[in-house]
Amino acid sequence: MKFGTIASGSSGNCLYAGNEDTHILIDAGISCKRICEGLKTFELEGKDIQGILITHEHTDHICGLGVLSRKFHIPIYGTDKTLHQISEMENLGKIDRELFQPIEAGREFLIGSLSVASFSISHDAVDPVSYLVQDGGRKLGMVTDLGYYDEAIVERLKDSHLLYVEANHDIHMLQAGPYPYYLKRRILSERGHLCNEMAAQLVTELVNERLDQVILGHLSKENNYPDLALTTVKNEVGDSVKVEVAPRDHAGHLFDLAL
Repeated sequence: MKFGTIASGSSGNCLYAGNEDTHILIDAGISCKRICEGLKTFELEGKDIQGILITHEHTDHICGLGVLSRKFHIPIYGTDKTLHQISEMENLGKIDRELFQPIEAGREFLIGSLSVASFSISHDAVDPVSYLVQDGGRKLGMVTDLGYYDEAIVERLKDSHLLYVEANHDIHMLQAGPYPYYLKRRILSERGHLCNEMAAQLVTELVNERLDQVILGHLSKENNYPDLALTTVKNEVGDSVKVEVAPRDHAGHLFDLAL
């Protein structure tokens, strides 16, 4: 199995996971054109994608969904509430309801040869989830857009070989920054986003002998710096695991989770 980020940040998110015969996206929060350009760097095309997993209905996770799904007729996976919310959003254009594939948080399902499971998270959306993807004993754990984590989330993510984890903001930058008070409160709330320190604590709880790589994602452009997020996490985990930050505006490395 391979994993790569096409875009990562508060202005747009799109991730890729796949193997030789199955290719999926997690979210489509940038334009169809940019998604296809990112896939091209992985030697793939839009027509290769067999499913799009949606975490929640916020614009930075779905703005390219309408065009992408219409152009390539790609099935869209999400919870009932999330899919209903998406179907009501006029700015996405008309999406064929037959493409909607309802899922239930906590239940596993297959897309091609990939096993996928979702789990609930705390965010200010109708029914937000994150995803696990497994292939031949290799496990990819992803979690962003959550105000806090608990033991249930740690249990879900444990024994991952690669982790993609939110490090959205530095608390001091956010508090001193230009955002209005209500937005600062939202981000800092239990339905907001993980700060660098909380990301570091989560990664520390998940370090194990199977974990090869940690990727920090969904960084705020206004309230964080890549080097700051990286330093905060590495100061906690030391040299026990490789850590890097996902690029914001272009595709990152394609990581190979092969045995």
